Amino acid sequence: MERLSYSRVDEDILRAMQAPGWRYYAVFFVNLLVLAWGIYAWRYTVERGLGVWGLNHPVMWAMDITNFVFWVGIAHSGTLISAVLYLFRVRWRASIYRTAEAVTVFALFTAGLFPLIHLGRPWFFYWLLPYRQVGGLWVNFRSPLVWDVFAVMTYMIISVLFFFTGLVPDVAVVRNRTTGWRHRVYAFLAQGWQGTDRQWRHYKAAYLFLAALATPLVVSVHSVVSWDFAQSIVPGWHSTIFAPYFVAGAIHSGLAMVITLLIPLRRIFRLDAYITQAHLENLAKLIILTGLIVGYAYVVESYIAWYSNNVPEWQRFLYQVTGEYAVPFWIMILFNSLVPLIFFVKRIRTSTPWLFGIAILINVGMWCERFVIIVTGLAHEYDPYSWGLFIPTWVDISITVGSFAWFFFWFLLFAKLLPVVSIVEVKEELPPPMRAAGEEA
Repeated sequence: MERLSYSRVDEDILRAMQAPGWRYYAVFFVNLLVLAWGIYAWRYTVERGLGVWGLNHPVMWAMDITNFVFWVGIAHSGTLISAVLYLFRVRWRASIYRTAEAVTVFALFTAGLFPLIHLGRPWFFYWLLPYRQVGGLWVNFRSPLVWDVFAVMTYMIISVLFFFTGLVPDVAVVRNRTTGWRHRVYAFLAQGWQGTDRQWRHYKAAYLFLAALATPLVVSVHSVVSWDFAQSIVPGWHSTIFAPYFVAGAIHSGLAMVITLLIPLRRIFRLDAYITQAHLENLAKLIILTGLIVGYAYVVESYIAWYSNNVPEWQRFLYQVTGEYAVPFWIMILFNSLVPLIFFVKRIRTSTPWLFGIAILINVGMWCERFVIIVTGLAHEYDPYSWGLFIPTWVDISITVGSFAWFFFWFLLFAKLLPVVSIVEVKEELPPPMRAAGEEA
């Protein structure tokens, strides 16, 4: 970055916001088709009922809750990379935190859909909100669904505020370079930003406050999600390790998703000078740490199942290792714990193809982890007579694929309408411009 100038930073980052080419429109159109199919599958569910899913007794939570937990986990990447690293004044976050924050916001947009989809009658979603109804009834605060609503809404409000606050100075730069209706839109988003000393002092104070407020949410939100399961007596769920286990897994999957998106952005928008190989390598090192924590949690979980001498707990563990869901279980172990250890080799963690491929494998593994936790616990509970087998239908699969299309729909819009790299914070890392010889002060 030492060879960059302030004007070049503006030009390079704003170049990504120019009118898109045919390739962008082709990708966007295909994504819209997939999203439309997912919406059709959801509409089919509303018309026919939840029976069109593969749900049965006793597996009444399956891919819908799997997707909810997965997307909430993806959302933790932005809080870690942006808020936590900002509080520790880690300088290399400047070029990548904007994308991570966008991943957080759009993943929460996606996760928030699944409690509503799971209701079956989503037009009654307001029953989950804590207000005094006509009959004097209140929501059941012992219900995990209510916990999820509070957790996701709290995290979403703080994340959107944090994301928008960081955008204000950059949007002002875009405002000054646009005309017409676009100028008016960006002027509204810039909130009268002029870059005065008073505005900068208030901006820094507000950003620091939001970073400090968002950091505990990394732990609290996914801990609440884990309590959806840990508060029950289902074998494999009733465990005190679930809160840290879920938090570590969430950060693990979020980091992998950020790498998955940063590498195409870096290549397509020619941002090699800003999103460098060193940034990607640092993310790979963080994945090594979270992968080791997740692997340790797997070992502890299996050890406790054996050491507790609890027959249903141990039988459930043997079932997920050797039963009908053994394939996703071993995918989970391989992709989440063993594959990330390859990053210990410097040549691999500095190779873009290896980084991209391993990040995708981790995303697949983390989805399988959620599926294994939810489905095997319910399918192989206490009474052998009531054991069941969940087989997903085309509706389950279509809604799942549609959720990814929904996420990428927002991300594709973000990549063209807002700066994908923070202009202001990149400039802060540059040496101050020097006056030319003989120039008057």
